[in-house]
Amino acid sequence: MRQALQLAQAAFVAGEIPVGAVVVWQGEVIAQAHNEKEMRQDATAHAELLALQRATLFLNRWRLEDVTIYSTLEPCSMCAGAMINARIKRLVYGSRDQKAGAAGSVIDLVRYPGLNHQIEVIPGVLGEECTQLLRLFFSRLRNDRAP
Repeated sequence: MRQALQLAQAAFVAGEIPVGAVVVWQGEVIAQAHNEKEMRQDATAHAELLALQRATLFLNRWRLEDVTIYSTLEPCSMCAGAMINARIKRLVYGSRDQKAGAAGSVIDLVRYPGLNHQIEVIPGVLGEECTQLLRLFFSRLRNDRAP
């Protein structure tokens, strides 16, 4: 999670919402990313999606049933859906997302019993640090927009 937090800090510096994600397979980091929505002008360029894409390239397969993804923010429904489709084993995240979280805060898509795959979830890892970075980013964003 520390590595994901470093990626989130890099996103912060780049003017992106500070979210970082790291994919681990057999105890090794095989993929990582931070948000790139602003840079790419692409609403789907979330850290988790980019990291999953890179993991599939590394492993040369789309089924990721033996990986863990670490994210500094609880994934949205789009990212949670991608994790389910990739059949990841475990999700570890830092900060809860009370507005869009799809791993228990708003909805619990990743553990929805009606779906063909559920994901083990470990919330709150380095949660305070992840939350502080997000708060700082949005505070600065609001202040920059103030008249």
